[in-house]
Amino acid sequence: MAGYDSGAFRVAYDRLLAAWPAEREALTVATPFGDTRVNTCGPRDAPPLLLLPGGGGATSLSWYAQVAELARVRRVYAVDVIGAPGLSVPAGDRHPRAVADLTLWLDAVLDGLGAASADLGGHSYGGWIALHHALRAPARTRRLFLLDPTQCFAGYKAAYLFHALPMLLRPTPRRVRAFLEWESGGAPVDPDWLALQEAAAGFPVAKPVTGPRPAPEALRALDARVLLLVAANSRTHDPREVAARAEALLPHVETVVLPDVSHHALPQAAPAALARRLTEFLCGP
Repeated sequence: MAGYDSGAFRVAYDRLLAAWPAEREALTVATPFGDTRVNTCGPRDAPPLLLLPGGGGATSLSWYAQVAELARVRRVYAVDVIGAPGLSVPAGDRHPRAVADLTLWLDAVLDGLGAASADLGGHSYGGWIALHHALRAPARTRRLFLLDPTQCFAGYKAAYLFHALPMLLRPTPRRVRAFLEWESGGAPVDPDWLALQEAAAGFPVAKPVTGPRPAPEALRALDARVLLLVAANSRTHDPREVAARAEALLPHVETVVLPDVSHHALPQAAPAALARRLTEFLCGP
């Protein structure tokens, strides 16, 4: 795509990857939709944890601030979503086009990793994917944590869509930066993370899978334990509505509203406190 610099993207990707633990590995997992890049670390005999990033310019590396702590208790597998920015390589024009395709893709990733089941974690759009997978493949999901997931329990705010529109119609580094600065309320963001977001502008992506929120009856039937962390300063949706609807629908949910953090600042914000909540949840009763 015009204006996209693959070399600059790879430099920014590798710079953020350097913040991961030194014993990290890069895996390639074949799926029906192409080769999926998986960045992994942690004890090989620890239970598996599959991490999904948000949409837009997010990649598997967006978990850099949490991965060291998570890797103390889990074998972490963070994926670049097929057809989205990252180092996964779609198989021609065959990419997920429906929720069922995303489930098939994630099942293939788990199979390739040799994991019959795993804990799942997702931020934003990645939370939407993780939740749908847990609903469609419950036997493969042990515990599920969602960081300010979009389109799961509440819709987008009109103001959020209005501010995102220029970036979505013609993504440029300047528009990406302006949007993220607006959503974060001007709070400082990691410069290496921001550089990767900017470098992803114009990345040749497939049309993302979208759809309605999960049906209430499906959410009520979810047997997995769920940790929902909601960004109090999120401009994406109404945090109170997200928390209230999740508590009303999910039978085994713990909901925490994180103060002084915006939607796009997760999961790198307040790394020590956030990592503690996540590891306590994964290792809890």
